[in-house]
Amino acid sequence: MTEVHDGATLRAALAEIAGNFSFSWTPGARQLFAELDRRRFSELLHNPTALLSELTDEDLGRALTPEYAMKLGRVQERLEAEAQRPTWWDEQEGHPEGFRVAYFSAEFGLDESLPVYSGGLGILAGDHLKSASELGVPLVAVGLNYFRGYFRQRLDEGDRQVERYPRNDSARLPLTLVPMAPTVMLADDSGELCPIRIGVWRALVGRVSLYLLDTKVEGNPEWARDVTNTLYGGDRQNRLRQELVLGIGGVRVLRQLGVEPTVFHMNEGHSAFFQLERLRELVEDEGLDRDDALERLRASTVFTTHTPVPAGNEVFEPELVRRNLAPLVERCGFTWDEFERLGKVHDDDSMFGLTPFALRTSAYANGVSELHGAVSREMWHDLWPDVPVDEVPITSITNGVHVRTWLGGELEGMLGTNTPMLERAFDLSDAELWAAHRGAKARLFEFISRTRGAPELDVEALTIGFARRFATYKRAGLLLSQPERLAALLGDPERPLQILVAGKAHPADDAGKDVIRQVVDFSRGAHHRVVFLPDYEMTLARRLVQGVDVWLNTPRRPMEASGTSGMKAALNGVLNCSILDGWWAEGYSPDRGFAIGGEEQRASEEEQDATDAEALFAVLEQQVLPAFFDRDEDGLPTRWLEMMRHSIAELGTAFSTNRMVREYVERLYLPAHHDLANAPAAA
Repeated sequence: MTEVHDGATLRAALAEIAGNFSFSWTPGARQLFAELDRRRFSELLHNPTALLSELTDEDLGRALTPEYAMKLGRVQERLEAEAQRPTWWDEQEGHPEGFRVAYFSAEFGLDESLPVYSGGLGILAGDHLKSASELGVPLVAVGLNYFRGYFRQRLDEGDRQVERYPRNDSARLPLTLVPMAPTVMLADDSGELCPIRIGVWRALVGRVSLYLLDTKVEGNPEWARDVTNTLYGGDRQNRLRQELVLGIGGVRVLRQLGVEPTVFHMNEGHSAFFQLERLRELVEDEGLDRDDALERLRASTVFTTHTPVPAGNEVFEPELVRRNLAPLVERCGFTWDEFERLGKVHDDDSMFGLTPFALRTSAYANGVSELHGAVSREMWHDLWPDVPVDEVPITSITNGVHVRTWLGGELEGMLGTNTPMLERAFDLSDAELWAAHRGAKARLFEFISRTRGAPELDVEALTIGFARRFATYKRAGLLLSQPERLAALLGDPERPLQILVAGKAHPADDAGKDVIRQVVDFSRGAHHRVVFLPDYEMTLARRLVQGVDVWLNTPRRPMEASGTSGMKAALNGVLNCSILDGWWAEGYSPDRGFAIGGEEQRASEEEQDATDAEALFAVLEQQVLPAFFDRDEDGLPTRWLEMMRHSIAELGTAFSTNRMVREYVERLYLPAHHDLANAPAAA
């Protein structure tokens, strides 16, 4: 623990805290930086390292009051206690020797200050690392360091989404440049293969190391320097280049670091080409024949699919793949036709698919909810045509969220600061729980007024939150489909209602952008009862899931693979009102939330939308609003508060990433590790 007595020593102590993303979940850590300069900290996307770089030792010395030193000391003690405590992994008997997981993902949502994520996939990956750290699971992670990350959103004069891509300055982030520059071969625009050097940055996530790769390296040609410019950016050729850097480059980085994973985990198929580099190692370096090598890498690979529709799975023109990979494929002992078939469901398919390739080269595969697992088994049945659909080897592990990242401060103070005991929610009185929730609600309203220019909102009104990616299947417009009925609800003075909406559409998704414009257009005539909040990111997400009353989710079933935003809301006692899709098909019961309709499927999307819209308004009118405004003699919504307790204690526990990571370890990682020991090996 750094001893602090002046500005210079305070800088050293704060730099130590800022240098590990554990600041994002350690109680009081983020507040230490906010108190130095709240306005500037907000402008810097709550980036502690950037803020410290702008403050002088004199500035820090003035901040070092006795009260501040006491707060700092408490944070330091929490971090030290966390580092020294025995973990779940430590307490497991019979640790297998050498066990280590390599977790690959195209995006990681650790904190808003590192914008290398776009949405749920990245936030899940970040929460996975945080829980792996908390549990002590031996895990290393690999991703990409995007120079401009994902876009910031604003609306133009016509209420149309406009994207801008501010530059990420690695020197002002808690990233350490690793002194190495492995190469991958990428085809230039003419098809000629060029050696491209990779920069490697290390981020600490508690006990876990995350290595972020980029191509903005001196000596690389200009086209190559731009490969990792933006998340999911560029044309199909650039997307393929990104995935080759992530997959092939990622394995080479780990080897140069001396890290020898026994299990490789793909979070979606973006990193699937790491299998080709692993295959080359086994054939060239260890002398296995190609079939034994393929069996060995399959045994030690876990693949998680997140996409419930075939069109959402990434595919490439085979010729584009061939131009980049043909020599490497040949070194692995495959003809091109043999390799190409690994990326196809049927031999006459015209495209090379990363999901078929990942499934064919992974012994362990899973969807991200029970329903999504069933959908995935049906969707990929043709890869295993000789087995019944329910025996297709794709299981499910339902997603979760990292409790300490997403739990609001008001509840955290009552449920446990270092290790929240969510079952304590049942011990809270009505008055205590309601006061905590109203505190979070007031904090949300202050935040969106200050950062988004939101109008003054009514803390007494039932406040619905709808915040997510504006993909058309998520049906943000379903609530607007009966405008007169919605207007009647919004205009009821006896049961006031207000709706907060946030989310981004993919830059190429014109239909999603149209829905945003429809929402904003409706809000203009709603007298501040419907508010669109631009530039949805992690800070806004945290405030929303902690401070609204109801979390609304209206996907077209079964297209929501999981839906982790609702889990974050449930953890905070915000009641879900959702279609029975994704995780809510498992989590729903009448004592902890609301279901929109049932499991019935209509013949067309139009019929389904009409049915679900009717069910949505029925549940709002007949269940949600009456429960919220049913008050006792003290003005407390006792029935609502009891549902909040069940939501926090039961859903918060069942849908955490601590539970999820334990499942991965026990059901997939350890079996894969043991299978590797029995797989073909070099003589």
